[in-house]
Formats: sequence, C-alpha cells, structure tokens
Amino acid sequence: MSLASLRVMVVEDHGFQRRMALRLLDELGVRAPMEAADGAAALSQLDNGQPPPDVVLVDLDMPGMDGIEFIGHVAQKRLARAVALVSALDPALLNTVQMMARAYGLHVLGSIEKPLTAEKLQALLERYEEHLQQGVQEEHVDIDIGSLRHALRVGEIVPWFQPQAEFANGKVVGVEALARWVRHDGHVIGPQHFVPLLEADGLAEDLTVAILDQACHWKRHWQDKGLRLNLSVNVSPATLHDPAAADRYQQLVASHGLATTEVVLEITESLLMADAARGLGVLARLRLKGFGLSIDDFGTGYSSLSQLSQVPFTELKIDQGFVFGAHSQPRKRAVVEASLDLARKLQLETVAEGVETVEDWQMLAGLGCGMAQGYLVGAPVPATELAETVRRWRRPD
Repeated sequence: MSLASLRVMVVEDHGFQRRMALRLLDELGVRAPMEAADGAAALSQLDNGQPPPDVVLVDLDMPGMDGIEFIGHVAQKRLARAVALVSALDPALLNTVQMMARAYGLHVLGSIEKPLTAEKLQALLERYEEHLQQGVQEEHVDIDIGSLRHALRVGEIVPWFQPQAEFANGKVVGVEALARWVRHDGHVIGPQHFVPLLEADGLAEDLTVAILDQACHWKRHWQDKGLRLNLSVNVSPATLHDPAAADRYQQLVASHGLATTEVVLEITESLLMADAARGLGVLARLRLKGFGLSIDDFGTGYSSLSQLSQVPFTELKIDQGFVFGAHSQPRKRAVVEASLDLARKLQLETVAEGVETVEDWQMLAGLGCGMAQGYLVGAPVPATELAETVRRWRRPD
C-alpha cells in the first residue's frame, strides 16, 4: 500500500492547523483526506456505512466532544483502522490516552507533537504501512467454538516464531513461539481472537502442549541445520493448577532430544495466579527441572513486585507499551529504567518487547537491556521462514 492509497481523516478544531495538516498530507500524496472540526462532526461522517479510514489524526483538546471521548467511540464501533494523536499536551496524558485506545483494541500509531511537519507525518503513515505489511492489522473475527476445537485437534493451530536479538552484539539468540490459527483457506487468525476462547473452554493445557510440542520440533530441526536458538513458549496460568505439568513438559522436551535449560516458559504477570499455593509448587518444580521462567508483560498488572519476590523467575520481559517510543517519552523511559534496574538487582535476564525503531534500540542498548524483540528485529513468521528472517537481520549502527 502506498501513501496515495491511504484513507486519512483529520479531526482538529483549529482551522489553521487543520488546513496545514491537509496541505501536508497533499504534499505526501494522500488524496482527498476527510476532515472534521470536532469529534461529533467526525463521528457523523464515520458512522455512515462507508469503509473506515486507515488512519485518523485526532487532536485531544477540542470543544464539545474532546478527542478522548471521540477515540472511545471510534474504538468501540470500529470506525477506523488506526489512530494517531496530534497534540502539544502533557506526554503523560498522551501516553494514558494511547493505553486506553489499545485497551479498546484499537491500533495506535503514536503521537505527534505540534506543530506538524511533513517529516513527522510521513514517518507516522509509513509506520502504519509497516504494520499492515507485517500482518498486524486484523478485522473482527467471529469464531465458532466447535470449529476452534476441531482446529486444535487437527493441527491448524501452529506456532509462528519471532526472533530475539542481543543488544550487545546484535546476534539472534532466541525465538518466542506465538500461536496462530492457520485455517484451511489460508487465512491466519491472531491469538487474541481464539486463545481466550480455548482457555474458557478448558483447553488451555491442550493448547500449551500443542505449541510446545511443535516448537520443540522446529527447534530441533534448526539445531540440526546449525541454527541454535533458545525457545520461549507461553504458558497459560490455568495450566499451573496441575501438579503433573512439570513432568509432562520435561518429558515432551526430552522426546525431541532437547535440554530444558534451552526452553523458557513465559507466564503473563497480569494473570498470575489464581491458586497461589499450587501454582508456586508447579513453578518451583519447573525450575528444578531446568526450565527458565519469564514474567511476561511486566508492569501491566498490579502485583509485579510480589510476584517477583515469590516466583523463581529467570527473565523479565518489559511490556511493549512501555518500550515503544520510550526514547522520546520521559515517563516511559523512567519505567524502562526502573524495570532494568530491578532486574539487575534480582539477577534476571531482560527482554524488551515492542522494539520497532533504531532510536528505541539505541536507548535500550545504552541502558543495558539484554535482548530485543519486536518488528525492528523481525515480525512473527511461519517456522519455514525463520531462517531467512534471521539471515536478513542486521544490527542497527
């Protein structure tokens, strides 16, 4: 997709600044952008059954319906594919609004500080194109639970792999296995659409075993070809209620001729843990057997410090919501710095998720982060494409 084919809307109450944005978009080749002077007027245009715009550029401080309320309506009604904030307001407020929009499931490109320039707009719109090419943008998917059970049973739910590179030397040293539903018609469905349904249906353990088994198969395959990579696999906290889980996972890994010391099990911090006593016992046994344990999405839950003190984690993954854009947002950078400092004191490995720009890479490298995971290094890809993805990767200067 070229910039000329993008559908863009500008929502800005200040007449001069709105005209300036339209002129800059025209210079970049964006044809016939939509415009509105306030949130209510923009909603009336969007809510008319026409195809949604690709990107909505919205000011926050507008009379009547402000930009925050407007974004809430857009997200809930799916009236746009992505939004970007155009504002000179406090960065902490802008960050909060971005987090709100993402919580609604809306793709957020970031924020642009006023005054607008062609360079700022071009970088923003190109970011949308990159995400689109990498398959991040998905339409709403209606899923029948019967079809989902069948998909798990016949092997349509498979791991895709996203590389992890060391900041110190740029070498790809690991991959995270991420579940994808590859339907018989070739359509790929992301995990946010089906994993919660499987967990609610009592199939969390079946999903974990299926992904771990397939991921170990591919790790062994790459290893035999000379590509040695550590493997990270997500484990649903629902599986931690089974005392036999540690033995089962150990046997599965061993069946592929692999060592548990090369496998990291990721547990999402915001979901850990319903049955603390039993869960802690399972996690302790996993560590005893050699598995690494990673606290995923660190900082997004409300019990981060208590979890770190109770669970024998070996790795801390900093959530992408804090990483992306941290080089230019002091509050995000402060969270990243504090997380890395805490990890060092607890002697944990560190992985930053959502590394998408050279600027963020350079900032994280300077702060002493261990590994990077994100679209700068590589998007999640099918197993057959991973070796080529690793080959193409070049460390930023």
